[in-house]
Amino acid sequence: MWCVPHPSKLDYTLVLLDTEGLGDVEKGDSKNDSWIFALAILLSSTFVYNSMSTINHQALEQMQYVTELTKLIKVKSSPNAVGEDSAEFAGFFPDFVWTVRDFTLELKVDGHPITADEYLENALKLSKGNHPKVQMANLPRECIRKFFPKRKCFIFDRPTNDKSLLAHLEDAQESQLEPAFKDQSDNFCSYIFSTAKPKTLSGGIIVNGIRLGKLLETYVKTISSGDIPCLENAVLALAQTENSAAVEKATEHYVERMVLKVVFPTETLQDLLSLHTDCEKEAISVFMKHSFKDDTHKFQEELVKILESKKDDFIRQNEEESIKYCQTKLEYLSKTLMEAIPQGTFSVPGGYKLYRKEKEKIMNDYHQVPRKGVKADEVLQRFLQSLAMTEESILQTDQALTEQEKALEAEQVKREAAEKEKNLLEQQQREMQEKMKAQLKTYEENVNQLTKKMEEERIQILREQETILEDKLKEQKKLMEEGFHAKAEEMKNQMKELQKQIEDTKSRKTSVWSSILHNLGTALMVLLPGVGKLLGFGMNGLAELVQ
Repeated sequence: MWCVPHPSKLDYTLVLLDTEGLGDVEKGDSKNDSWIFALAILLSSTFVYNSMSTINHQALEQMQYVTELTKLIKVKSSPNAVGEDSAEFAGFFPDFVWTVRDFTLELKVDGHPITADEYLENALKLSKGNHPKVQMANLPRECIRKFFPKRKCFIFDRPTNDKSLLAHLEDAQESQLEPAFKDQSDNFCSYIFSTAKPKTLSGGIIVNGIRLGKLLETYVKTISSGDIPCLENAVLALAQTENSAAVEKATEHYVERMVLKVVFPTETLQDLLSLHTDCEKEAISVFMKHSFKDDTHKFQEELVKILESKKDDFIRQNEEESIKYCQTKLEYLSKTLMEAIPQGTFSVPGGYKLYRKEKEKIMNDYHQVPRKGVKADEVLQRFLQSLAMTEESILQTDQALTEQEKALEAEQVKREAAEKEKNLLEQQQREMQEKMKAQLKTYEENVNQLTKKMEEERIQILREQETILEDKLKEQKKLMEEGFHAKAEEMKNQMKELQKQIEDTKSRKTSVWSSILHNLGTALMVLLPGVGKLLGFGMNGLAELVQ
């Protein structure tokens, strides 16, 4: 394996996988070559098959491995998956490049010059006849045509005519190579650099380095156990690991953004929840970007649960910071009052009036303090409650007041306390409403982003299916032109099935919403109980609201 930065595509790495030569008679296990061939197909986005001298009957016979691929690879995990339609394989097989080294023939057919690609296509033409030998000779040709609709051929002259140099070619200087060979090599490299696509799994899942390693481990483990590698199982196994990592990435992003944006304590709960909504939206986007095949929404639900917990932690921290800040400010503002009480400053005739004046000054000063946070009123209420007995004692011992005046003052204090309790309760109710609204936004954002992701996946699958159908039509046309009408007719059934799949994929657009609502909606209603409480109706009403 040789990994180098792609020479022309930023953020891409060119991974060159070189296998040992095939067809070595000294190898102990005859299946060894077949598995190497299958692994190369499974891992690559462009498959380069290297042969010598010419593409003739013998060279095609050596391509027997391609005829075994359907026995060595499964696309689906169902028990009857062996013998799947070639369209299933063509959908994920790599592009095919046949390179012919030390080519000595002229590129001509019937005296007319042809290109290297035309040379390959001419070699892949089927022979007519029903004899078993003819059928056997046609088999690798048919498989290459079916499994590799995108094909390319390059021919190479000898690198040098110096026999002594050929034995140590890796040590040769570029100036020692034949100009024609250098031009051919440059053309080949240019094609690979410009045309080779990123390795992509079904649904447009691009394979990065970590994914490539995981896929390779899965395939080799399966082969070593004596089983057949299954693309669907490998992708699902990969999804488990990748989706767990996607949840972690999304969570880390949310926490990092919240820590960066939140200045404790926030003036209101809504200020904090607005920041949460923004950061949560970004976190869900991170999850959607890095996750795939989360068909049961298990990992998305896990993320919702974690972000709800993290949000609650930030709300709790916000409240704690507010309490701590407000208590510190009140302690400072009430220092004179608290020192005066034990000194008997207010235990004199007219002392209650002095006490009330000092208390009101504290309250007025406290209200002027900025950024007290969400617990400002609650901390003040607790402070006033802690002074209630002292205030009652000062009131009752003040000889400057009549009994009637004392009763009126006591009633006034009760009214003020009741009013503050009422305001505090109203604030708590408002905050509860805000929390439930935040949960509704969480619900909507998850559903909306999942809807978008599913629609993008649907379009990608549709694009893949239409490409396969287009390739099938081209192959059918070739068979007709070559006179293989029966084989062309056989392809009609495959294309009918493919067209049905395309129609099914197109119709999925109208059912995406109901699918999401059914699978994800119910789970989110459990995870986000505030949604149902806030709206007061079930899933149907919720669907109407979000739509």
